Amino acid sequence: MKIIKNTLMFLGVVCVAGTLMFAVQSGTTIPVEVAVDLESPVNAYKITSIDIPEDLNFAGESVPMEDPEVMERIDREFLVNTYWQSNALLLMKRAHKYFPIIEPILAKHGIPDDFKYLAVAESGLQNVVSPAGATGFWQIMRATGKEYGLEINDNVDERYHIEKSTEVACRYLAKYKEKFGNWTLAAASYNAGAGAINKYLGIQKVDTYYNLLLGQETGRYVFRIMAIKEILSYPEKYGFEISEDDMYKAVPTFTIDVDEPVANFADFANTYEINYKVLKRHNPWLREPHLNNNSRKKYTLEIPNKGYYMID
Repeated sequence: MKIIKNTLMFLGVVCVAGTLMFAVQSGTTIPVEVAVDLESPVNAYKITSIDIPEDLNFAGESVPMEDPEVMERIDREFLVNTYWQSNALLLMKRAHKYFPIIEPILAKHGIPDDFKYLAVAESGLQNVVSPAGATGFWQIMRATGKEYGLEINDNVDERYHIEKSTEVACRYLAKYKEKFGNWTLAAASYNAGAGAINKYLGIQKVDTYYNLLLGQETGRYVFRIMAIKEILSYPEKYGFEISEDDMYKAVPTFTIDVDEPVANFADFANTYEINYKVLKRHNPWLREPHLNNNSRKKYTLEIPNKGYYMID
């Protein structure tokens, strides 16, 4: 054992000596000790519980916060959404760009402003497609879109049209607010389907969202919307520092009407001194690089003002 210890000590001395020789040759200084600044921003960062607002509500409807099971579900969504910082910052940036489009449409239909956060929860304010085929900011299924009058085919899919899809969402929510009697169940039905919510209410013999036992996604749904609403409304309160300059901004546009076929949208875009990518960015509901339009239907396209994109 003594021989092993001596050998290890010798190897340690050799390693230290080698490090010091390298440091001298390379001009590197080896500090004797490293002081830890406990006041530095890195060490000041703390992971804490979240203080839940006492007046938490959804669309003006109070939440039974005295229920411990409900409070645990609320707490989960506040923790998950506060500490998923990168996602929260992206949501703030996108909301600044898209909420001014969504808000007046909600107001026109008498839908509470809180429902703009439903779109955030559904899609993160992106034109995404779910595994089930739900599409766009409002995650509208193909059959639902057609039922509410959206055009959906190979050329055009108006579920990607932010104004038109918001109109459909408003009509859906108003219909099921009337059916269920409150906005909370209307929101839950948006996620799970009105048939499912109606079925569970009957089986479980309750009449509120907060008393329903639901699958995980719908069970978290309204709480997630409330957490997103609170964080995006009061970012500084939850530790986010973001300024107006950090936000995504809408590019000014003008509109043109097209009532004939378009053989090639790349050529079409060039006539307005933009490219196909930019045209699609402002008109994501155009699904192919051409438009058949044999019926000579009138479509309104958005074209960005000159000077906002770098076009070769």
